[in-house]
Parts: sequence; structure tokens; C-alpha cells
Amino acid sequence: MNKSPHTHHKPTRKEAEDAVRTLIAFTGDFPDRSGLTQTPDRVVRAFTEHYKGYNEDPAQFLQTTFDEISGYSDIVLLRDIPFYSHCEHHMAPFLGVAHVAYLPSHFVVGISKLARVVEMYAKRLQIQEKMTAQIATAIDTHLKPQGVAVMIEATHHCMLGRGVTKAGAQLITTHYTGIFKTDLTKQSEVRSLFL
Repeated sequence: MNKSPHTHHKPTRKEAEDAVRTLIAFTGDFPDRSGLTQTPDRVVRAFTEHYKGYNEDPAQFLQTTFDEISGYSDIVLLRDIPFYSHCEHHMAPFLGVAHVAYLPSHFVVGISKLARVVEMYAKRLQIQEKMTAQIATAIDTHLKPQGVAVMIEATHHCMLGRGVTKAGAQLITTHYTGIFKTDLTKQSEVRSLFL
């Protein structure tokens, strides 16, 4: 039986540092070599930053909204939001930009909050396809707009430094909800704004 990902034992900091020492030894190097003695501490501190999204909830960013929009009823789009994430298959970095759009129903959210939602999901072990859907679903759930559109363009280091080694390849993913999914004219309009 699979355990819920939220019920597992979280290792202590010392256990995490010991794991890093084991991986250093696995590479063939020596964890006690002078250049590596501080590496376990540095890696654990980096992991704390890289994966801080597990301790965040999109509600904390999307709960404050503004309803004084003077009848504004068109697309709201924040383009080129840079992000840095790690793929869940190799723990290798992937980075790029996210474009997030929504069509408000009654209120809007501060634009920095859209960037924070992208950052939150990027700071987890991810696959790009899932991250794209998570961002769109969170905005759709909390803002209840007429629709949400998300496009992510990213370069994956697992394709640069190992395996197929195809530098310059870029993965593009999209996810639509509401009117952007059902109305192809609106979908085409938001896609043209993404490019």
C-alpha cells in the first residue's frame, strides 16, 4: 500500500547531511577531504531553499483581492515570470519563464501574487506538465475567474548534461481552464498574448 506523501518521516538535519556524505562517497570522492567537509551543510541549506514550496499554500498568496476594478473585464496577463525548479526524475534543474493569464469575474489579485504562486510550485520536485496544471488550478480555485491560462517555457538540464544531451531544446506546456478551455477564440487570443 502506498503511503500518502504527507505522512512520511521527515529526516533530521543530521540524517540529511549524512546522506550527502554518502552520495559524495558514492561518486568516488572523500567526504572528509578539506574542500568537501562543509558541503553537506551547504547542500542541506540549499535544499531548504530549493524546496521551500512544500511549506507554502497558494491560499496565502491569493486570498487578498481587489474588487474596485471600474468595470475592467478583459484578460489580465503577467508574462515572463522567471523560475528555477528541479525535476522529480533526476533532481536536475529546469528553468525558464511562466506566463499566467486570467479573465476576472468580479475581482483581481495583486500581480506579485501570481509570481509567488509560480515560485511556490517551482520550489518543489516537479515535472513541468504538473507544475503548469497546478498553477492554473490554484488560481482558478482561489480567484474563481472566468478562466485561467498558463504557459511555461523551460530548458531541462537533464537533457543538457546526461542522456540525450540536446542543448537548446525547450519544453513548452500549457493549461487552460474555464472560458480559455471552452472558447477557442478566447484561447487563441490569450495564446497570441503569450508569444
